[in-house]
Formats: sequence, structure tokens, C-alpha cells
Amino acid sequence: MNFLRGVMGGQSAGPQHTEAETIQKLCDRVASSTLLDDRRNAVRALKSLSKKYRLEVGIQAMEHLIHVLQTDRSDSEIIAYALDTLYNIISNDEEEEVEENSTKQSEDLGSQFTEIFIKQPENVTLLLSLLEEFDFHVRWPGVRLLTSLLKQLGPPVQQIILVSPMGVSRLMDLLADSREIIRNDGVLLLQALTRGNGAIQKIVAFENAFERLLDIITEEGNSDGGIVVEDCLILLQNLLKNNNSNQNFFKEGSYIQRMKPWFEVGDENSGWSAQKVTNLHLMLQLVRVLVSPTNPPGATSSCQKAMFQCGLLQQLCTILMATGIPADILTETINTVSEVIRGCQVNQDYFASVNAPSNPPRPAIVVLLMSMVNERQPFVLRCAVLYCFQCFLYKNQKGQGEIVATLLPSTIDATGNSVSAGQLLCGGLFSTDSLSNWCAAVALAHALQGNATQKEQLLRVQLATSIGNPPVSLLQQCTNILSQGDKIDRRGSKIQTRVGLLMLLCTWLSSCPIAVTHFLHNSANVPFLTGQIAENLGEEEQLVQGLCALLLGISIYFNDNSLENYMKEKLKQLIEKRIGKENFIEKLGFISKHELYSRASQKPQPNFPSPEYMIFDHEFTKLVKELEGVITKAIYKSSEEDKKEEEVKKTLEQHDNIVTHYKNMIREQDLQLEELKQQVSTLKCQNEQLQTAVTQQASQIQQHKDQYNLLKVQLGKDNHHQGSHGDGAQVNGIQPEEISRLREEVEELRSQQGLLQSQLAEKDSLIENLELTALKSQLNSQSLEMTRLQAENRELLQRAEALAKSAPVEGESENVATAKTTDVEGRLSALLQETKELKNEIKALSEEKTAIKMQLDSSNSTIAILQMEKDKLDIEVTDSKKEQDDLLVLLADQDQKILSLKSKLKILGHPVEEEDESGDQDDDDDETDDGDKDQDI
Repeated sequence: MNFLRGVMGGQSAGPQHTEAETIQKLCDRVASSTLLDDRRNAVRALKSLSKKYRLEVGIQAMEHLIHVLQTDRSDSEIIAYALDTLYNIISNDEEEEVEENSTKQSEDLGSQFTEIFIKQPENVTLLLSLLEEFDFHVRWPGVRLLTSLLKQLGPPVQQIILVSPMGVSRLMDLLADSREIIRNDGVLLLQALTRGNGAIQKIVAFENAFERLLDIITEEGNSDGGIVVEDCLILLQNLLKNNNSNQNFFKEGSYIQRMKPWFEVGDENSGWSAQKVTNLHLMLQLVRVLVSPTNPPGATSSCQKAMFQCGLLQQLCTILMATGIPADILTETINTVSEVIRGCQVNQDYFASVNAPSNPPRPAIVVLLMSMVNERQPFVLRCAVLYCFQCFLYKNQKGQGEIVATLLPSTIDATGNSVSAGQLLCGGLFSTDSLSNWCAAVALAHALQGNATQKEQLLRVQLATSIGNPPVSLLQQCTNILSQGDKIDRRGSKIQTRVGLLMLLCTWLSSCPIAVTHFLHNSANVPFLTGQIAENLGEEEQLVQGLCALLLGISIYFNDNSLENYMKEKLKQLIEKRIGKENFIEKLGFISKHELYSRASQKPQPNFPSPEYMIFDHEFTKLVKELEGVITKAIYKSSEEDKKEEEVKKTLEQHDNIVTHYKNMIREQDLQLEELKQQVSTLKCQNEQLQTAVTQQASQIQQHKDQYNLLKVQLGKDNHHQGSHGDGAQVNGIQPEEISRLREEVEELRSQQGLLQSQLAEKDSLIENLELTALKSQLNSQSLEMTRLQAENRELLQRAEALAKSAPVEGESENVATAKTTDVEGRLSALLQETKELKNEIKALSEEKTAIKMQLDSSNSTIAILQMEKDKLDIEVTDSKKEQDDLLVLLADQDQKILSLKSKLKILGHPVEEEDESGDQDDDDDETDDGDKDQDI
């Protein structure tokens, strides 16, 4: 600092020496001084001035500082000073609190200096090269400076780094630095680098970022770790959120399994620090990123299955049912479990089996529903429980049936010892808390969503209103409460209860004519709806009017005309008379025009800032979008059009039944063909095994032939030299062993031949028992059915064309006729498309039939070849037996000759050893025994 004092020493002498002049002198010294020490001292002085006189130093010194980075790289100290000075100029970090206007000016100043710095992309490249230096005093200031540049102007700096050779790879090396401060600031740098840039996110992910970040989180203690864990989790979110490629890479790399230890929170009394709560909250959000409903369905499903297989879902459910969990963590855990099980049958089944650790144990679903209908619970927690219940029932007909079953008379616990999900929903539906009414109505609607069976089952539910009065149906009780309106004093929104009940009724009646009939059977319902729609009410009541119009429209569109007083035509006449069609359609449009409708339609999760915003359900917005148009058309249609449409519907239903019948028949035949294919495959395997056995037998026979030929040669030699006593004794010693071995091999050959013959017999029997006749009859029956289908299709086309031609003759308006023709043409095109698909299925079936025939022919030819090989084998075995018999005869002759020679030798007085003689006798006995055995055989 002596140099700085010398430069600034003249300031006290008078006002002529300003800060700008001092900074200018320092800049001149940096630019012109030839001594490195002088330049280093000047840069150090600029660093000390850069915080207080940021603007002046930035304007005058930035160019000189960049030049120092380029030319003085050999001196780490001056490089460190230059980097720190540039950081002070560009960064907006303030140690002291400043006024708002001052802060804004500071941010603008940082952005302007950043823009000047990156105007030359080489400056960023130079900074990246400096990060390769291992010296702490160079690398750490470089990391801080680059992080500040990214915070100021992220996208342009990201683009420069992206096109820089090995730019991202250099930054990834920071995570492997053994110095924690550099590693931790490297995480912050990568956070800024990956924010909102998919290309860089992919590069970072494939540079092994997941492995390194998970290692850091584990080293730091998972959820018990410090702020470093938080920074790593934020970086992981940057890499995975809305990036399908990285999500798939994360799953395929088995990194989901490494998330399970994060949620092992340990003893409830271990304490929950603010940092632990933050860490666990981010961890739960990271799980939700992988299973978000906005991800592609296939990716979400695979992640859900992986989370169940590795035990992550089980761990989350443990937290869910634990005690002492902070409220915000419990809420986020419920939301996380919701999305892990949403639409995944295996996970939904597991969640249904989870019990709370109570006495007696209660299902987790029941415990959660208790919180949902309890008005003393926090609002966000009640929303989370509703979302969990919706996700449990999403595409889960089994779960829907289980929930509805808890309301049916046969399953209700008569003792009253346990409360069921259905009882809780009914309790919430009829409580005096409007939010509980809404949540219970929406939850019950999800139990009916897309499930006609449960809609009909729910009609059986009876409720006991008061002692002495007969029970009423659940449907009737809902309409009773709806008609009472604001007469009941409720806590909360005025319209929330009615909106919830109307959404439930609309969901219940849609696509369920039986429910519509039950609803219309109550004579008070239609007058109530028409009265509500016809009134001119305030803006808040317009939504209720729109929902009443939707409910009445559903009662018309899904009406099967089973009630004479409430047939489609009479209801439309009632609308025309009391409301007016145009007015009715206008009121119906109030729903989709409501400001909260579009908000609810965006995401499945019911996320509302306060209870009064809780109006629409996400799935209900889909139903409105689906029905609004068809109800509008239904209101304007005439009775003749309705009749014709009913005829077309019936015709199409008949055709659908025919198509379904043929599809079932084709499915059955596919199964039969698959069985035949398996049989053919089995036969092929057996053929290959038999061919292998034949090859082995042929090889063994050839070996026996070679041995027979060798013995013949030996016997010939023995006969040629039979005058020699020594030769006779040698032959006499070898023959019994060879004969015994040959007999054993012949016996083994005969047994193998018998086994082969039995296998061939089984093969022939299996081929003969194939149901070829049945297959042919089925294929013929199919051909007849196909012909019949084509005739019916032609008849349907003719009738549809006749209907289309006759429609405009009846005096209808041109627009209606055009709409009708378009409708009929659409149905006809669908009919033709289904017919075409059926033909393609028939063609595919014919091709499979031909292929099966070819396979059977191939099998038959293989069997014929195998039979020929068997015959050859029989002939060869017979020849072998003959040769064996000849050999035995020769051996017997030889034995006689040897005995004769021995007798002559004795007569001539030549000595004959008794040992040989006894051996000969034993051999003779063995041969006699063997001969007896041969006779027995």
C-alpha cells in the first residue's frame, strides 16, 4: 500500500487531485511500467479502489486489466489482483444495505460493464483458460468472476462458453477440486451456466455431473448437510427440469436408486433445522421433476416403476405416516407421493395397502381424507390430500371400485368401530364448511371419472337423513342440498358448495343414461334447473347458471327417452319456452369464459392461493371442453334429426357389436394359432433331438463295423499262424475279453435302437393327434363370417347413403342438412376405416394360416426323412447282427481247432501246461455260458 499512499499523497494538499486523476495515474502505471513489481502494485491499488469507486475504475481500468490477464500470466499474484478488480467492477454484491434506487443503478452498472467485457468473446475464452490454473489465487477469483458474468448476462455468456472448445468440460473439472471453497463455488457457477439452456444442460449431464453431485450430497450428509447440499440440489433441478433427455439419462444410469437414502430422516426427535427442511423440500421437488404429469407419459411411467422397485415410494410413505414431520415437509411429501402413484397401477395398489401406525391400524387413504374434511387443518395441506386422492384414482378403476364399495350397504361396518373413505366423503359433502363440501364433491367425482359401472353402483347408495324418516338416495340428497342454495348457513364461499355439487352431478350423469333417468325421475329437478338458468342474477351467480345449463344439457344429450314426460324433445321444448335456446347457449358459455377456468385447466394439481379461488377441478374442465359443443348441437337439432341420429347410432352400435364379435373371434383364433406355433416349435426341437440321436447311432455303428473288421483281420492272422503254440496261446488269451465287450456293445446298441423306435412312435402319434381338421373348420367358419360381414357392411352403407340423401328433402334448413351430411359422412368414414382394419386382420390371419400349413408340411417332410433314416438304421443293425453271428461261428471253429491241436500235441508227447488248460476250460465255460445267454436272448 506504500505505492498507493505515494500516488494519493497529494490529495490532502488541495482539491485539484481527484479520485479520477489517481485512478488515471494508476492505469498509466499499469500500461507503461516495465517493471513487473510496479505493475503489480498499481493493479493492487486499483483493486483497493474498485469497490468504492466502481464506475471510475471500470471506465478507465478495464481495458488495462484485460491486457494484464493476457500478458502477465506467468505471475499469479498480479493475475489474482486483476481478477478481483474485475469482479468488484462487474459484481452487484453489496456488503452494506443500500437504498432501492442505488441498488437498481448498481445492477444496471454491472450489466453495462459485463456487456463491455463480453463484447470481445476472446475475453471469456481467456477467462476459461485461466481456470485451468491450479493456483488457488487464480482459479478461485476466476470462478467468481465468470459466475458474476453469467448472473449479469446469462444467455450471451452461455453461448460464448458453448462454442468455446472444451469450455464446459473445463468448468466440470471444478467439481473434482479438492479445495471445498472452489468446488462449492464451482457448483454455483454451474447453476448459473445451466439455467434455461438445454444444450449446456445435456453436455454437463454427459460430463458425469450426476455422479459427482450425488457423491457430494452423500459426503455432506444428505438432508442433514449444509448449504452445499442445497446448491447441488438446485443444480440437479436445473439439469432435469423440462429436459427429457437428461431425465432418461438419470433413470438409465440408476441414479434414482441413490435418492432413497435422502429420505431416511431418522428419529423424529433428532430435530429439524431450517437447512434440513430446505434440503428435504428440494429433494422432494427433484423427485417430482422426474414424475411430473407434464413429462412424456412413457418417461414418467418408467421413473414411477423404478421408484417403486428401489423402495423410494415406500420410504416416502414412511415419512407420510410418521409423526413430528414439519407441516410444509408433510405437504410436499403428500404432493410427491401423489405424482409417484398417478396413473401407475402397481404404485397405486401399494399405496392402497399402506396403513398408518395407529391402533387399530387405519389405511393411509382414510387418515389423509380425515385431514381433507377437517376445516382446522391448513389449507395447503387439504389441497395436497385432495391431489393425492385424485392421483390415486387416476386411471385406476380398481381403486374407484374400492372407494365406491365403502358406500354401498353391503360393505358398511354396522358396528361403527371403523370409519371408511366413503363415510368421510359423505360427511364432508354434507358438512357446514363449504371448502369441505367442495373437496368431498370433487373427490367423489374422481371416483366416477370414466367409469360407467361405478356411476351405476353409486345410485344404490342410501342415506339416513333423520330418525323415523325413510332413507334417501345419495343422488337425491345432493339435489336437495343444491336446491336449498344459501338457506343453510355455511362457512366460506357462497357458491363453493353449489359449484362442487354441480360438478359432481355433471360427472355422474355424463355417459350414464341410467343416472340421467334417476335424476329426471325427481320431478323437482328440471324446474329447479330451468328456474336457475332463466333468472338474471349477479356476476358471481353466472357460474352457477352455467353449470345448471351444463347439467340440463347432459340430461338431454345422454337421455335414453325412457321417461315419457322428460324425453329429449320435451326438454328442448321446455328450454325454448322458458329460457330460449340462444340464452341457454350463452349461459352455458359462462363456464369456459370464467377467469378461474383457464387456470384450473393448465395443471392437474389443485394449487390455489386461498380457498375462495378453489372453484374448478382440472378433470372437470376436460369434461366441459368435451361436452360444450355436442350439447350446443343437441339443443338445435329437430326431433326428426334426433330420430335419424338414433337410428344411425343403433346401426353403428350393431356394427360395433359385430366388429367386437369378430375381434373376439380373431383374438381366440390368434390364441389357437399361437398354441399351434408352440406345438410346431416343440416338434421341431424334438426332430432336432432325434436327428442328433440318429447321427450318434450311425457313428457308433461305424465304430462297431471298424472293430468287426479289425477282429476279422486278427482272426485271419491267427488262422494263418495256428501251427505256432505261442500264437495260439496269445489269441486264446485275447478273444474272451473282445467277445464280452462286443456283446455288451451289441446289447447297448439294441437298447438304443429300441429307445429310438419308441421316440419315433411317440412322434408319429403326436403328429397324428394334431387338430388339423378343427383348424380347417375354424378357418372355413371364419371365411363365411367374413363374407357375411362384407354383406352387412354393404347394407349399412346403402342405408346410410339413403339417410344422407333423404335428410335435406324434409324441409330442413341448408345449414342443418349440411351438418347432418357431414355427421353421416364422418360416421361412414369411421365405418369404412373399421371395415378396412377388419379386412387387414382377416388378411393377416390368412397369412398366418398359410404359414402354419407350410410349417406343418415342413414337419411332415422332416418326419418322412426321419423315418427313412430309421429304416436305414434298422438295416444296418440287422447287418451288424449277422456279422456278429458270423464272427461267433468263426470264433467257435477256432476254439475247436485249438482243442484239436492240443489233443494232438498230447498224443505226440508234447507237454501242455495245465494252467493253460484250466484257463482254456474256464474260457470254454465262459463261452458256453455266453452261448446260453445268446440263446435266451
